[in-house]
Amino acid sequence: MSRYWSVVVHGLTPYVAGEQPKLANLVKLNTNENPYGPSPKVLGAVRAEAADTLRLYPDPNSDRLRAGIAAYHDVTAERVFVGNGSDEVLAHAFMALLKHDRPILFPDITYSFYPVYCGLYGIAHRTIPLTQAFEIKVDDYLTPNGGVIFPNPNAPTGRLLALGEIERLLAGNPDSVVVIDEAYIDFGGVSVVGLVARYPQLLVVRTLSKSHALAGLRVGYAIGQPHLIEALNRVKDSFNSYPLDRFAQAGALASIDDHAYFESICAKVVATRTRLAAEMARLGFEVLPSAANFIFVRHPAHDGAELAAALRERSIIVRHFRNPARIAPFLRITIGTDAQCDVLLAALNAIVNC
Repeated sequence: MSRYWSVVVHGLTPYVAGEQPKLANLVKLNTNENPYGPSPKVLGAVRAEAADTLRLYPDPNSDRLRAGIAAYHDVTAERVFVGNGSDEVLAHAFMALLKHDRPILFPDITYSFYPVYCGLYGIAHRTIPLTQAFEIKVDDYLTPNGGVIFPNPNAPTGRLLALGEIERLLAGNPDSVVVIDEAYIDFGGVSVVGLVARYPQLLVVRTLSKSHALAGLRVGYAIGQPHLIEALNRVKDSFNSYPLDRFAQAGALASIDDHAYFESICAKVVATRTRLAAEMARLGFEVLPSAANFIFVRHPAHDGAELAAALRERSIIVRHFRNPARIAPFLRITIGTDAQCDVLLAALNAIVNC
């Protein structure tokens, strides 16, 4: 701490990102990165941007990218906002749409950046416990609030809330913004983007980091009715008018355009997830149903932290959350390649059966 810090800094508890260790022969299954590289068209588009034009600012409105996203989702470009990763888009949404007199609502077990944003912006919030089966119960959110936000599928549990339940949530919250964070939706769910036209309070936030294998480019976006998008733009232009550089805009557009490649790598991840979940169950693990590119598991006879440590000794990194205590027995395991998952399964077999 320093006497030069502003008051808000003293009170912050920052988000802790997944570890990026430098270990030899590492099997890295802790940060939900896609195990497959981006489309070759992305690499070509990024290389083409390495030109004299880098001396010029990028398009502050990312018009071509927004048009490409709009076409992909069958909406108009005025309903699309882009940002430097979905985390930045979410940050702008918290400031622009969720800072009201009443507390906002989100699950007690969810993306741990949400309470960080609340602390940063001074937003009151209330956490709603997941059920015993780690599911979101819509009835718990049908109460006066300053807004609702959660990932679908939820993180770190991977559980999916059905489209009909989200529509029931929207119908029950006509006077507050509902933000659905679809970082993982492409691995097993149906997007709620189609509901945007009917619900003026709905904002859908998405990322190209996971299903499009572009975590290194940092591109996220939101879709909502124009009045919500205008609020995001007002905050963005008061913070950083040029959030996406030329490489990010070009690479993201190329990825959006190569739908066949995107579908192929998503299908590979889903197939591996199905196989890994079955094999983990055979080893005695409880595996929560997952619609994401990770699984959330626990073993009745082994502590979660001890399992994570034992895997680390074998150069396999998974994510363990100590808090809240309710999920301390669990590990969140990113779906890697089939070869990576085979290494993981062999290690777990040796650990749990020793």
